[in-house]
Amino acid sequence: MTRRIVSWFSNGAASAVATKLILAEHGHENVVVATTDPGSEHDDSRRFQVDCGRWFRHPIVILKNQDYRDTWDVWERRHFIIGQHGAPCTGELKRKMRFAFQRPDDIQVFGYTADEEHRADRFRRENFDIDLRTPLIDRGLTKSDCLAIVADAGLVLPAMYRLGYRNNNCIGCPKGGMGYWNKIRRDFPDVFARMADLEQRLGHAILRDGRGAGAQPLYLVDLDPDRGDHANEPDMDCSLLCSLATAEIEAGP
Repeated sequence: MTRRIVSWFSNGAASAVATKLILAEHGHENVVVATTDPGSEHDDSRRFQVDCGRWFRHPIVILKNQDYRDTWDVWERRHFIIGQHGAPCTGELKRKMRFAFQRPDDIQVFGYTADEEHRADRFRRENFDIDLRTPLIDRGLTKSDCLAIVADAGLVLPAMYRLGYRNNNCIGCPKGGMGYWNKIRRDFPDVFARMADLEQRLGHAILRDGRGAGAQPLYLVDLDPDRGDHANEPDMDCSLLCSLATAEIEAGP
């Protein structure tokens, strides 16, 4: 039996390009495209997902945890937002769904870019039993390259990218820093207010002021609107490697 290839699509530009490349390389009959639905992404993510399905010419399997409605449901019921080992929403709404879906002999594809090779290396160290493939790193494609490839394909990037966020994550990700949360304050004031209220009710600040052992909890209600420096979206300039990958995509089945 041929081993299953699972390409994990996260409703972002990088995973979209990785999926398109792996389909071109291995054929549609050998690839399963899967995504997890955390329930708290921008509504436009669904539109982008549908557009990408047409671009892939391949169905997308949507995995959702039936025990939790969205990230807010996880935080509320777990009475916990984020700690030094991460956020419970990631575990419940993404990792748990992947673990339930994957098979021991799967080849798994993730959209790690050339800018994130260290993350891919860490994933391999921590998940040595998984056969990980990284088509973007193999081709030297950066996040900016992926944004350009998606735009060149005629796809409208998700709203979060167009608003200046570097990833199409959930609105109000607790992993964000001061600059991110001040941008959320401007773009999605209701989300900022909701998280500020949740922090107060749980007695749990998601930000830290300072570094190391001396860092102090910083609640959103105390966050100066001018603190932090959230970078703008990545440069849309396209490199030569981007053109090579586009040619490979167009030559595929």
